[in-house]
Amino acid sequence: MTAKCFVCGASEKERVLLPCRHEGADKFVCVRCLPVLIHGGH
Repeated sequence: MTAKCFVCGASEKERVLLPCRHEGADKFVCVRCLPVLIHGGH
């Protein structure tokens, strides 16, 4: 099973993924989506 970013769906083969918790579940977020989660959308 390939891990995917829960925001954009990018796989671990496409981008670096970091583990996180969201809505009580273990998930992954890619380095491209992480800043949006930290700072919010513009």
